[in-house]
Amino acid sequence: MPRGDRDLILSRRDLQFLLHDWLHVDELTKRERFAEHSRETVDAVLELAADLAAEKFAPHNKRNDAEEPQFVGTDGVGRVRLHDEVAPALRAAAEAGLLSASMDAEVGGLQLPHVVGTAVQAWFHAANIGTWAYAMLTVANANLLLAHGTPEQIATWVPPMLEGRYHGTMCLSEPQAGSSLADITTKAEPRADGSYRLRGTKMWISGGEHELGENIVHLVLAKIPGGAAGVKGISLFLVPKYLENGERNDVALVGLNHKMGYRGTVNTLLNLGEGAHTPGGEPGAVGYLVGTAGGGLAAMFHMMNEARIGVGAGAAALAYTGYLKSLDYARTRPQGRPAGAKDPATPMVPIVRHADVRRMLLAQKAYAEGALALVLYCGMLVDEERTAPTEAERTRAHLLLETLTPIAKSWPSQWGPEANSLAIQVHGGYGYTREYDVEQHYRDNRLNPIHEGTHGIQAADLLGRKVVMAGGAGFTALQEAVAATISRASDAGGEAAEYGARLRAALDRLVEVTAVLHAHPDAEERLANASVYLEAAGHLVVAWIWLEQLLAAAGREDELGHGKRAAARYFFRFELPKVGPQLDLLASLDRTSLDTDPSWL
Repeated sequence: MPRGDRDLILSRRDLQFLLHDWLHVDELTKRERFAEHSRETVDAVLELAADLAAEKFAPHNKRNDAEEPQFVGTDGVGRVRLHDEVAPALRAAAEAGLLSASMDAEVGGLQLPHVVGTAVQAWFHAANIGTWAYAMLTVANANLLLAHGTPEQIATWVPPMLEGRYHGTMCLSEPQAGSSLADITTKAEPRADGSYRLRGTKMWISGGEHELGENIVHLVLAKIPGGAAGVKGISLFLVPKYLENGERNDVALVGLNHKMGYRGTVNTLLNLGEGAHTPGGEPGAVGYLVGTAGGGLAAMFHMMNEARIGVGAGAAALAYTGYLKSLDYARTRPQGRPAGAKDPATPMVPIVRHADVRRMLLAQKAYAEGALALVLYCGMLVDEERTAPTEAERTRAHLLLETLTPIAKSWPSQWGPEANSLAIQVHGGYGYTREYDVEQHYRDNRLNPIHEGTHGIQAADLLGRKVVMAGGAGFTALQEAVAATISRASDAGGEAAEYGARLRAALDRLVEVTAVLHAHPDAEERLANASVYLEAAGHLVVAWIWLEQLLAAAGREDELGHGKRAAARYFFRFELPKVGPQLDLLASLDRTSLDTDPSWL
């Protein structure tokens, strides 16, 4: 297969700007944790990621879509067949050390800043999100074990995952309990040797069965009989496909889910403990408790929060590659003539010359570059949380990251597909055909508003929990961060000061409306329009991120500088004004949804 075009996957120039000119990643290398690195090593790793993304991942992205994973029954055992380019790509990334780019050196990681690891992953998300998903889940699995596993669990399971020999999943949902985890029914019964035997069914398990490596490490939520009711009774278990002695565990593939997009990532229905395999002669999947009994959901959120920001990063990357491909098409596709050209003999012009096409490209640029900058900023907060010089700075970074996580997951997931839709529109009829990439990018991206928590779940998390956690400290940290940028913009004057004033008005209104909502005693009414709140807050946050980029690009008269100013102008003139009516609706405590009887629908 031919290699992909790096310049149509992501923009190296923009990543350089975001990491170095805006976030000043080289300042992190002055801290002890990152002392082995420099701007040169950061850039070298990003170049390596770009090369591997173009050479090993992008070439089979369309094949992933056309040749979906297949269920293969052999001697009563369900197996999955994948095409032959997936495993070599994952192996190449693992051998290059890119799975563990930001992990500790003592576990085999490169110990790069997390923000750099986020940028590395963006290359693979954009090139082939279906194949990279196996690696993303494995890394999140390993990080959870590093945080909550015993030394023995870490030593046994983490190194093979980082080497690419083992893969990882997370098993939360069940057919009768999708996002309602309190209602899961999978049971884990203790055994005298300290292990557990699990029985139950898990649904929507990405990467749940395949033969890409030697083993699969499932992290499974289950309830120990006699435990507390609801989520407090949920524990977390490590359930490998193969036990340490090589025996097959009692985890059976029941079927595959066939998706609209993201087809390269196998999605499974698994039965645990149905007797398809009987380790030691006893039915039940062998599992090992991770963390404390009853603490499963809290531990799993370690993986889920990482996965949520990863979903946002994937959505941003898919929006970005779709934008670059539609821009390339618009520059090379001749059609039509300038509005004032009356002579039919006048030569046709590239469609990028038409104002409405430029509007669609500007919208894509604003969404994609804004979303990528947001997730990179969240990556920087992870580094600040770990390594900032003072406890106060580390606490602030933690609170700010917690507050931004639902936005970092959901805003790119909402507006990334919108960017992909516009990319199709720029291509015209060709964009709707499978001969061009953009229709697949749209379908792949459409999953992101759903998995790892829907918009509604993220909205309830933001409005119901995050803005009031720790007495509102996280929300206050966000206000202070935005206000600091507005102050810098005011000092800069000109266009930046104008946008800063608009952002200040929107921020003040968001704070006022948030207070109104939380003064209301009825939780159901307070949260009825939480999704509108999430969208309004998300637009405000991305406007802030664009103001940050505008300030970082001050004085640049090259194409990047002009492009950043044009995209910021678009966002502040076309997008931020949408927030006002949304906040007015929220302040009215509108009951339209609540008062609609289900029988009327």
